[in-house]
Amino acid sequence: FHELVLRASDGGDPARTGTARIRVTVLDANDNAPVFSQAEYTVRVPEDVPVGSVLVTITATDADEGLNGQVKYSFHKISDRASELFCLDSETGEINVNENLDFEELSSHELKVQARDGGELSDTAKVVITVTDVNDNVPEISVQSALNEISEDTPPGTVVALLHVQDRDSRANGEVRCSLEGDVPFRLEKSYEDYYRVVTARELDREQVSEYNVTVRAADGGSPPLQSSAVLALRVLDVNDNAPVFEEERYSARLAENNAAGALVLRVRATDADWGQNARVRYRLSEGRVRGAPLSSYVSVQAETGALYALRSLDYEEVRELQLWVCAEDGGAPALSSNVSVRLLIVDENDNAPQVLYPPAAPSGGVWSGVELAPRSSEAGALAAGSLTRWLVLAVAAVSCLFLALLLLLLALRLRRWHRQQLLPANSGALRGVPVSHFVGMDGVRAFLQSYSHEVSLTADSRKSQLRFSGASCCDTLPARPPPDDPAPLLREEEPA
Repeated sequence: FHELVLRASDGGDPARTGTARIRVTVLDANDNAPVFSQAEYTVRVPEDVPVGSVLVTITATDADEGLNGQVKYSFHKISDRASELFCLDSETGEINVNENLDFEELSSHELKVQARDGGELSDTAKVVITVTDVNDNVPEISVQSALNEISEDTPPGTVVALLHVQDRDSRANGEVRCSLEGDVPFRLEKSYEDYYRVVTARELDREQVSEYNVTVRAADGGSPPLQSSAVLALRVLDVNDNAPVFEEERYSARLAENNAAGALVLRVRATDADWGQNARVRYRLSEGRVRGAPLSSYVSVQAETGALYALRSLDYEEVRELQLWVCAEDGGAPALSSNVSVRLLIVDENDNAPQVLYPPAAPSGGVWSGVELAPRSSEAGALAAGSLTRWLVLAVAAVSCLFLALLLLLLALRLRRWHRQQLLPANSGALRGVPVSHFVGMDGVRAFLQSYSHEVSLTADSRKSQLRFSGASCCDTLPARPPPDDPAPLLREEEPA
């Protein structure tokens, strides 16, 4: 408002004046538009910001008063998605998060806001909301192609599965590392960018592991890292790579002779580690002959069970042992086989009566020529033999007596010679040395050795005189005496002329 003073004066003398105060009130007119404090607002928020959070507050002022100066805020020309994600308070100018933000969906949002007063005047500004990435997405593994079955003879390097791995996050949060879990005969190879392939790393063996659940694990580079996994189920198909194996290295059995035809001898059993038809085992006998006849005529083996049967009654006196081979063959193509040795011992039984070998049996109506006849009056112990047999017995007895007499004569001559060697000739001096008595057995082998010391005095004519010896002194060692200057030799008596 404005205050004025109005003064009025007349024309008299003195002049008279009068004053009046005038207050002029200026009424407002909507002649000012609202003005934002910033032409552009910029804000950065993480994508995991909670719903309802205030992102930014916009402000605008209007110089007018009253209704003309009241400002209200609103969005101006924004997308439908932006209107769903954000809300604007028309009174305060606060922009709030209405839904969860997703960096992977849209990383930046540009909003236009408007400030309008009570009249028709308004102003606009731009709000740029940048959404920053957060590691909120796990790696995704998609199997493009995969095998369900694989043969155990597949060579190493065979492709089993093709995978595509991706992470929707950015930078380090989106970097994925893949690996296989556990000790499996497979490895993971990167083929192109985010594509991987699973290949066999070594030979497979169905007999050890028949099925595999290959787990592929993917982890990103976030902090903390997020990871996911996919499982590939793979069944290993059998190949006939195992021959039948017998439960024992060799078999042996005992069978009493005179057995019944078709008697069970024993059962052989072999197992095959393969599967299905490749593991089906059949048994057969290897070729052989017994006493010129085929082995198959003596024994047989049941093809399915491996039971061994005797086809005929066996006789210990004819066949005491059967040595045979049983072959086990599987049902693969080509078939694999193995052999085992079977020893069958025939046990003897008392099934034969004694037979008189001599004299032979007399023919019917003939004379028993091998029989010696003895008179009825013969005494007990008398030799029941003919004259020829009697003379043979006497001749054997005579020869035995002569042989015994010869042995005694040889023994006597040897003793006599030994005795004469103990005597010295008459012209010999004192006895030098010590005679040795030998105890001799019948076979002439020296049995004992014992030394005796004797003192003997001889004269020239005492050769045939009786010698007298002093008491024998048995000792283990001979006394040592120093020899004379010219020792007389120990003479051996010569045979008289």
